[in-house]
Amino acid sequence: MAHSADTMPNVYDAEPIPAEAMAEIERLLGSGDLFRYTAPSDAPVALLEREFADLLGAKYALAVSSCSSALFLSLKALDMPRGARVLIPAFTFAAVPSAIVHADCVPVLVEVAENYRIDIEDFAAKLPGADAVIISHMRGHTSDMDAILDLAEAAGIPVVEDAAHSLGTTWNGRNIGTLGKIGCFSFQSYKMVNAGEGGILVTEDADLAARAIIMSGAYEHNWRKHQALAGACERWQNKLPLFNMRMQNLSAAVIRPQLPELARRVRDGRRNHDLVAARLNNCQWLRVPDALPPEVRAPDSLQFSLQGFTDDEARALEGEAKARGVGVQVFGLNRDNARAFWNWQFLGQPPELPRTRDMLMRACDTRLPARLTPEECSRIAEAIIDAAEAVKAPAQALAG
Repeated sequence: MAHSADTMPNVYDAEPIPAEAMAEIERLLGSGDLFRYTAPSDAPVALLEREFADLLGAKYALAVSSCSSALFLSLKALDMPRGARVLIPAFTFAAVPSAIVHADCVPVLVEVAENYRIDIEDFAAKLPGADAVIISHMRGHTSDMDAILDLAEAAGIPVVEDAAHSLGTTWNGRNIGTLGKIGCFSFQSYKMVNAGEGGILVTEDADLAARAIIMSGAYEHNWRKHQALAGACERWQNKLPLFNMRMQNLSAAVIRPQLPELARRVRDGRRNHDLVAARLNNCQWLRVPDALPPEVRAPDSLQFSLQGFTDDEARALEGEAKARGVGVQVFGLNRDNARAFWNWQFLGQPPELPRTRDMLMRACDTRLPARLTPEECSRIAEAIIDAAEAVKAPAQALAG
């Protein structure tokens, strides 16, 4: 069934912000009390930290300006020395190696397999000599965390989880972001919880949390307002460099009423993803990789790989999908795509990572927000299949 652009849903708008946020924002604007440390206690940011920690089952949380800030602070809290080597998957967003560079550390890229997850053999081979690991659950695809954590623990190397795309995902029943030493989450507009920008880190380690609090910008005695961590913070007073990476109260006011919506968004996002994935996997030219058995995903987008496409055919599919009203981008075919490791010119000459390169040259990305209905998702699936057939059927007929 052919679809035109005007029959496609808008996949770019986020869900409306709950009405409770509007009332709290009006209250804050009326008082002018936007700085997280003005109130003696129970500022919106402080309440968010407690609520988020409870939601994840974590002991401590620190709200900051972005997930990138959380990653940077994680490395600083871990006291990584200048030049420390930090392993990351080669399939991630440019903000991850950027945070490592800003922390005066060195990113070491690990191969990623065609299922978008870390190649455990390459990870194990590169682990000796590493000082830390950041695992990006890129686009919500969870790598084999049992193997990664076992290898890292045996080597005495801390693991930080970049869970920007994985709020609500579980691994063996545990929330992603709570498996490593520190977990980092995003509240950017295209994530499950939307504040435009913002991030948060969680940890079980009071000393790591205290160091992150001080360095995030809790100057003078503002750290005392993190009451459960005041004792741990006190010993770091005046001993650590300060950065301004704090979250402000308006962001917290936008985020807090969305936390009770998370379970519903996760449920609907998984339904939408699985519906479209099943349809695409019935097309010989498209493949959505399966989740690993311990993983229960919370998807807010869809990735699929092209089977037997040339570069020109992959570019043609992008155009055919766009003509049908669906935005599809092949990660590796865009010279500016911030998820293709060879575009990270700030790292110098890119390493040889043939498995990751081959995957990125055929892996496609498309928006699939949780607010879509099943009928809208079916139209998207049909449009992508129509686009693939428009490219491949004529070529197959010629070959026959």
